[in-house]
Order: sequence, then structure tokens, then C-alpha cells
Amino acid sequence: MSDHLQTIDRIAIHTDKAISPKQRVLNLSKDLREAVRGSQQDFTEGSLGRAILLLSVPMVLEMFMESVFAVVDVFYVARISADAIATVGLTESMLALLYAIAIGLSMSTTAMVARRIGEKDNAGAAVAAVQAIVTGIALSVPITLIGIFFSPKLLTLMGASPAIVETGWGYTAWMLGGNITIMLIFLNNAIFRGAGDAVIAMRALWLANIANIILDPCFIFGWGPFPEMGVAGAAVATNIGRGLGVIYQFIMLFRRHGRIHLNRQNVKLDVAVMLRLLRVSVGGILQFLIATASWVGLVRIISVFGSAALAGYTVAIRIIVFGILPSWGLANAAATLVGQNLGAQKPERAERAVWLTSVCNMIFLGGIGAVFIFFAEPLILLFTKDPAVVPIGAECLRIVSYGYLFYAFGMVIVQAFNGAGDTYTPTVINFFCYWLFQIPLAYWLAQSAGYGPDGVFWAICIAESIIAVVGMMVFRRGKWKERKI
Repeated sequence: MSDHLQTIDRIAIHTDKAISPKQRVLNLSKDLREAVRGSQQDFTEGSLGRAILLLSVPMVLEMFMESVFAVVDVFYVARISADAIATVGLTESMLALLYAIAIGLSMSTTAMVARRIGEKDNAGAAVAAVQAIVTGIALSVPITLIGIFFSPKLLTLMGASPAIVETGWGYTAWMLGGNITIMLIFLNNAIFRGAGDAVIAMRALWLANIANIILDPCFIFGWGPFPEMGVAGAAVATNIGRGLGVIYQFIMLFRRHGRIHLNRQNVKLDVAVMLRLLRVSVGGILQFLIATASWVGLVRIISVFGSAALAGYTVAIRIIVFGILPSWGLANAAATLVGQNLGAQKPERAERAVWLTSVCNMIFLGGIGAVFIFFAEPLILLFTKDPAVVPIGAECLRIVSYGYLFYAFGMVIVQAFNGAGDTYTPTVINFFCYWLFQIPLAYWLAQSAGYGPDGVFWAICIAESIIAVVGMMVFRRGKWKERKI
């Protein structure tokens, strides 16, 4: 490990001594502007630190916008009732399975597109992108049908009370029924990230969020000409916002001047490429399916303690996601750099990118974790004043945040495996750490040991920290450098 840290130190402190501090500030300012506007730099050449900056800034902002989705709905829905908040929490737990598919497929898409870009095969990258989009659309159709026709039964199976089912089945139906917008916005952004066009992915989420923020209160409370739909209105607004983002993505995919360009020649089915994509996707989907299914199990354990416990957990997790998702932007930058540099036959540069990004992420997320620990209750109070919900939410936020330094390192390592196309290693790690450790531990602490909801929160913190340690140990073996896709 010391060799890796020495490498990081050399990268981090290496500067031209002839450059004055003022010039360094000007250079940094110039790089930040380029990162937000969009860069055409070849990320397999030149300064690795600058490459991380140019990729991570728009990716962090993109993930920040994704985290806004998680917070805005709860902010408005909390004005309705605790049952409405619980509805969002239960539906999100079901949507977590959809996210597993979308994110798992996105990981393989990013890996394949990045590898082709690193090989200077832009046409091959476009073909891979088309296969990912077709696959995503095909997978979303059955989920849509299930959501439209079986939402009340799904909520009941998740442990919802009759009051929650009556209040919230419309929200569940709209969210699952409109899942194609979730699927496509994830996949298209994965294409842009793999190509190194992170700014386009960022702008798509900006557009989607602006629309969602404006439309959420309109549809929930019936402002102006809009119908008053209650909690279901939040789902309608979210689908419209994401739909606008998807339209923008397709416009940018078909433009002629991007790193990746779709046209009549490459908009076709390529069975060989699709099979390779699916082969890698299976590991990615299982990886996130295992992780997100474990969260469904945790919600089921918490639900027996009542609506207040479920509402407190839901609010806290939304705030936690708000803090962690931008950190995933740094991890996604590492994935892109790994994929492109492996394609360019530069595995050592890919490894250096991972260690350097991990240190940056620990600094970034460590600061966020400190804020959450010391200001847990005021943050929960921003969303709800319910005296039964606030202490549970604050305790969840505080306990889970204790492991933020581990999470920061672990998420970069996991994305590095995915960026290399090695989606199976994180899958195995997730299976053992989540299903065989986290869920049994959460149940034992909550029920047998008598800690209640706090037992679930501690199980999350412990399991996520163990994943980081195990991931680092496996990453150092270097088998991921040999992965072919």
C-alpha cells in the first residue's frame, strides 16, 4: 500500500516550480471552466490529475442533480403526511430493483464505450451505445405493465398498511409505469460518460431537475391550472422531468460534432456486440440487484416498527443519498479513466487514476460525513417536524455517516472494477457482504438484540465499511487489468 501512496503523493504534489501561485490559480480556474463547458482532451494522455478534474467536475455535478431528485420529492411529500413519506420510501425500495438493472447495464455500457474510445474506435462505441439503448427499452416494458396493474398488491407485499396503500398506490403506479425514463436517462448518460462527454450527462440531469422542481408542487398541491394529485403528483412531475432529459440526450447523441455520434449506419442491431454487452451486464445487474435487494430487506425489517420509523429512515436515506451521489461522480470518473486507458494499453496509468481518485473522494465525502454527524437533527427538521419521526431520522443519519471514509474508498474501487468490465468481482463481494452478513446482522440487532431501527442503521455502516476493505484487497491483485470486453 505504501508504494501506491507514494505514487499518489508524486502525482498530487507534482508541479512546475517555475509557475507562480497566481498562475496556478489561473490555470485551475481555466480547467474548471473547461470542465463545465466540455473538454475534448484525450484522457489517455497528459496530466492524470487534470484528466480527473475535467471528468469529475461535471460528473459530480451530474450526480448532485441526480441526488436532488431524491430530496425534492420527499421535501414536498413531507407536507402531506407520514403515510405519504412512507409511500415514497416503499416505492423507492421497489424501484431499487429497477435501478439495479439500469445501473448494472449502465456499468457495462460505460465500460464498453470507454474501451472503444480508448482504442480510437468511435464507430464501435456508437454501435455499442445503440445495443444498450435497445436492451434498456426491452427491459422496461414488463416493469411498466407490472407497475400499472399490480401497484396496490406490491405495496401490500412490502408491508404497507391499508392507509398507505389507499394513499400511495397511484404514486407507485406512475413511478413503475414510467420507468422507461429512468432506464434511458441512466443508459444515455452512461454512454456519454464512457465517451468522456460528461458535460452532456450533467446538462441532461440539470434539465430534468429544473422541470421536476417546478412541476412537483404544481401537481402535488394543484397550483394554477394543474390538478391536485397529492403524492401521485410527485411521480408525474418526476417522469416529465426525466422525459425532457431523455429527449435532450437523444438530440445530443444524433448531433455530428460529439465524441460519439449515432447515424443511420450504426442505428441497427448487432447481435455479436449485444451479446458481449449482455455478458458483461449480467454481472453488473446482479451486482446492483444484490445490493439493492438487500436494501429492500432492510426496509422490510424497519417496517415492523411502524410508519414513524419507516418515515424517519426514508428521510435520512434521502439526505444520505444527496451527500453520496456527488461522490459517485468521482467514482464514475475513475471508471471512465480505467476503461479508456485499458483500451489504450496503459493499465498502470489506469491504476494510478484509481488510487488518486480514491484519496480525493475520501477528502470530499469525509467532509460531508462530518456535517451529517454534527447537524443530523437540523437536517431532518428541514423535511419534517413530526416529533416521532425526527429522532429516528437523525439517529439513522448520524450512525450511517460514521462509515463515510470507508464508503468513499469503496465506491471508487467498485467503479474501477466496473470500468474495466470486471463486473463479477464486485458481485461476489456484494453477495457475501450484503446477503450473508448485512441482512442477518440487521435482523439480529433490530429484533433479537433489541436495538430496534438503530440495529439496522449500524448494520448498514458496518457492512459498507467491510465492502471497502475487501474491495481494496482484491483490487491490489490486479486481475482486473486482464479483462477483455
